[in-house]
Amino acid sequence: MTMRIDIATLFPEMCERVLSESIIGRARQRGYIELACHQIRDYTTNRQKQVDDYPYGGGPGMVMQAQPIYDCCVDVVRQVEEAGHARPHVVFMTAAGTPLTEEKCKQLAQKDSLLLVCGHYEGIDERVIEALADEEISIGDYVLTGGELAALVVADSVCRLCPGVLSSPEGYEEESHYSGLLEYPQYSRPEEWNGRRVPEILLSGHHANIAKWRHEQALERTRTRRPDLYEKYEEKSMAKIDK
Repeated sequence: MTMRIDIATLFPEMCERVLSESIIGRARQRGYIELACHQIRDYTTNRQKQVDDYPYGGGPGMVMQAQPIYDCCVDVVRQVEEAGHARPHVVFMTAAGTPLTEEKCKQLAQKDSLLLVCGHYEGIDERVIEALADEEISIGDYVLTGGELAALVVADSVCRLCPGVLSSPEGYEEESHYSGLLEYPQYSRPEEWNGRRVPEILLSGHHANIAKWRHEQALERTRTRRPDLYEKYEEKSMAKIDK
């Protein structure tokens, strides 16, 4: 069965527009992935469709209330299970969540279904997070106006790992972070542009030498640009040798 990702949000149209374009949009049309967006506001119990209120304890801004989020998520879980999927893994997009990494994306891609919940305003009533969340995820050490962009980043990075979405596994296996390294530099035609030539090794047609050069470039690029990643890569490599 194909992976299914649901997004609970105040802006489903925004999410739908992004998820209907480019590679993800085509994969969705071809049935390699299932995506659905749900309006949290539809689950309010008041006439004004209000989903937020003032925070207890004072402070600026408004906080999203627990009830509409809870009812929305419960209904989405029901829909997912009725469609034949397992109960979705529920992820709240929060600034306090676990940082998103390629390794985390690999883990999420193994799930049968995901439910990504988007916060807004000053945040979400903590009680609904405690009641529903399997985990919280952050896409970086900065704050957005809402969780929609974060949810779209997670959906895109997970969907591209699903079978059929890219033309072959090499489409993601050789890219930055998948192996723990940054990707080697890429070049396209023409051979010379503005006085800069493509490295001769890439024109040689010698696949083994090209693969060796690319690996060396990936190592050097990671060492100089992301020493933290390089150190982790070296530790894993040494651990494999010790075994």
